[in-house]
Amino acid sequence: MRVIVTVVEKITSEAHIDIPDGLNQSAIKQHIVDRYNNGEMSIDMNIFQVDFESISARIVQKNSSPKSA
Repeated sequence: MRVIVTVVEKITSEAHIDIPDGLNQSAIKQHIVDRYNNGEMSIDMNIFQVDFESISARIVQKNSSPKSA
């Protein structure tokens, strides 16, 4: 018997970054979004917390379609 197990987790990452002084709230948000979208923040991201969401399994039998369990 073969079983396909699917685990869903929510991963929270955290980065400690420096931003220019004197920016207003809107400019700070835009600076962070721009860094994230450009991939510049990915090297600073560390996994902070992992929360288990769900687990499921499907039994796979030869010559038949997968069944949910």
